[in-house]
Amino acid sequence: MSYETYESITVDVEGGVANVEFHRPEKLNALNNAVMLDLQRAFGEISMDETIEAVVLSGEGEDAFSAGADISQYAGPAAEHDPYQKHRQSLFYNVYRAPLDCHAPTIAKIDGYCVGGGLILAMYCDMRVASEGSQFGVPTANIGQIPTGGSTRRAVDLVGEAKAKELVLTAGYVDAAEAERIGLVNHAVSTEELDDTVGGITEAIGDTGRGAIKASKRAINDATEASDLESARAHEADLWWEQFATDERRDLVEEFNEG
Repeated sequence: MSYETYESITVDVEGGVANVEFHRPEKLNALNNAVMLDLQRAFGEISMDETIEAVVLSGEGEDAFSAGADISQYAGPAAEHDPYQKHRQSLFYNVYRAPLDCHAPTIAKIDGYCVGGGLILAMYCDMRVASEGSQFGVPTANIGQIPTGGSTRRAVDLVGEAKAKELVLTAGYVDAAEAERIGLVNHAVSTEELDDTVGGITEAIGDTGRGAIKASKRAINDATEASDLESARAHEADLWWEQFATDERRDLVEEFNEG
């Protein structure tokens, strides 16, 4: 399959591995509309390519996998965003989930900041490998918002309720070693080992039964999401919109953009 030219990402396929890279290093690979729409199209194409055995997501440069959402897109009173933001969040939920729903195993290769929406996307990958200098955080409370994209449930599944609450409620950061300790990432390695570690995982995946891998991924996903995930996601979306309508969110976004 010949992959299209994208605006904000590239997709390079070699040896059955699709390497998807964000290209906004000047914005720490922030996930604006263009990136998210590119990802939607890319995963749509990958889903039709049965030769793909694994997908690796990464960010250009050494500063960030992704520093999260482009905050400028959230500025202004809630009335100016309705119904645009509700539709946008519904669309973005499906994009965030794309790595999890993909037929092939997905790996987030993290070097630098992995924050907010960037962390949500990474959490929806099947595995995460990070360089030792990487930083992880959910600083949504600092701009008067709550996490979105079904990430509250996903975080609980990965690190447990107590750690998920600590990450969100403190709006703080953890380093790669701590992220590995709590189960947020699979491996924390040196920057020099990052490519080889990810390459070792994709090679091991390629050496196994392709059908078994895809069926196993579906089985694990089904087991993880056996409870009422959609109700939890829908409730989270309602809370997100309720918080979006507050003066706190508007004021903090304006303060962020002015600073």
